[in-house]
Amino acid sequence: MRIGLFVTCVNDLMYPGTGQAVVRILQRLGHEVDFPAAQTCCGQMHANSGYRAETMPLLRRFVDVFEPYQAIVAPSGSCAAMVRESYPRLAADDPALAERVAALAPRVYELSELLVDVLGVTELGAEFPHRVTYHPTCHGLRMLGLGDKPLRLLRGVSGIRLVALDAAEQCCGFGGTFAVKNPDVSTAMLADKARHVLDTDAEVLAAADNSCLAHIAGGLSRMRTGVRAMHYAEILASTGGTR
Repeated sequence: MRIGLFVTCVNDLMYPGTGQAVVRILQRLGHEVDFPAAQTCCGQMHANSGYRAETMPLLRRFVDVFEPYQAIVAPSGSCAAMVRESYPRLAADDPALAERVAALAPRVYELSELLVDVLGVTELGAEFPHRVTYHPTCHGLRMLGLGDKPLRLLRGVSGIRLVALDAAEQCCGFGGTFAVKNPDVSTAMLADKARHVLDTDAEVLAAADNSCLAHIAGGLSRMRTGVRAMHYAEILASTGGTR
């Protein structure tokens, strides 16, 4: 299968190792993975802030860039949800564009959806001998309905010791612009999440969105906890080391 990697802005600028991990995973499974260099932001920050007109050129760019692919994978529940859930609504006033979006959006998958639902795999030959807890991020959980797909993949990793995170479904308090607009509430939510992570005694906190991990990791770092934050794709791509 020819798969387009929608790496997303946060990963491209701050966590390129996550995109590289996705490529390694899919190439091991025998798939061709392209990184279209013309891709850009999905426009979620613009749309969530009320800048619809500024979002539309980014939407059109996404359609132009990824339309040729059989499947598009994003290591981000948040950005995959933007395309699948918000693009059809945003494109509704332009029938021609709406038709293209309707054909493309169902082919956009968060990584665990592509692996479990489309490719039918839950074991990838990964090895990661560490104690890990998992935070299910809001968009992946509530908008995409990922359920336990990332956890099913992590359970197939050799040597991993998965420990449940208390109040796992509680938001971390990041939420794109939420943390900027509501700093006091965001800080309180982060404190709750960090406390629950520490209660697990995990070495590593994993999640499906590096934006949430950056937020939680910032709090854990300021507390000097030593807990590492990793996108679960990097664990699935690991073969015994830390990456």
